[in-house]
Amino acid sequence: MNAVTPMQAVWYDEQGPAAAVLRFGVVDTPEPAAGEVRVRLTRSGVNPGDTKKREGWLGSAMPYPRVIPHSDGAGVVDQVGVGVAEELVGLRVAVHGAQSYRQFGTAAEYVVVPERLAVPLPDEVGDDVAASLGIPGITAHRAVFADGPVHGRTVLVQGVRGAVGSLAAQLAVAAGATVIGTVRRSGDLEAATSASMHVVALDADPVAAVRAIAPDGVDRIIEVALDANADLDAAVIANDGVIATYFARGDRVDLPFPPLLFANVLVRFLGSDDFDPDVKRAAMEDLVAGVARGEVSVTIGSVLPLAEAAAAHELVDAGRGGRVLLDTTR
Repeated sequence: MNAVTPMQAVWYDEQGPAAAVLRFGVVDTPEPAAGEVRVRLTRSGVNPGDTKKREGWLGSAMPYPRVIPHSDGAGVVDQVGVGVAEELVGLRVAVHGAQSYRQFGTAAEYVVVPERLAVPLPDEVGDDVAASLGIPGITAHRAVFADGPVHGRTVLVQGVRGAVGSLAAQLAVAAGATVIGTVRRSGDLEAATSASMHVVALDADPVAAVRAIAPDGVDRIIEVALDANADLDAAVIANDGVIATYFARGDRVDLPFPPLLFANVLVRFLGSDDFDPDVKRAAMEDLVAGVARGEVSVTIGSVLPLAEAAAAHELVDAGRGGRVLLDTTR
């Protein structure tokens, strides 16, 4: 029997504030079971969903006695389990869903995942970007494409500067849609200005601004805050339009029923942990290909050492600009 070797990792045994519950130290290095690969990680992506699990958002409990957080990452396959091609060893991959209904995620030197959760990376896609694609990218991809092609359609992306919103806008533009993005304040317009899409501010009569661009209404809305934006959405949605929403601030949402009813609107709720595995894999492959073609980009905000995971969580909770990553090699 092989001796178990140690690795550095971050974990929590109870929920609470990042600085109070996140621990950095040494744990056993995992071994891949049948159908799994082990990835020597270089980056671990930190997402709002990771920090919400850690803090017990909406009453969620500890799913396991100990959790190594984070679902997204990038690295190199260094070992494979039974039934997995040996040719994968040495391959650079993007990892997604590592801590989705699983105990141990990517906040470590190594992670073990089913083979389908490790997507090969071309040379054009760096590890920082690869570790930033999973949760926000898959959510964005599903929001844009779950209800069919968007070529020739008009897509409104609420919160276009956010992690999901920015990727959704890029995917929709690349797919041939007319894209309108929103920002909270007029002062944010310059930072969000893009030759590939229209941008409007929520503090300056957004209904009129959107209708000036899309007189017949928008076909799809990618919604970051359904509770806050429901009235605006109802005022600009086209007949048979779709509102695809992935977040609201509370556990209940009031919707303006008559305008949504008479416009025959479909409201699609998106919970990324529960997308079909094949949907997730296809989305990741599309995202990686989009990055390689120069159609999709990600703004990296901070890359911190693994030991500074608590600070990384606090940056994500503060909503600062750019993606937050951990360098798992230091």
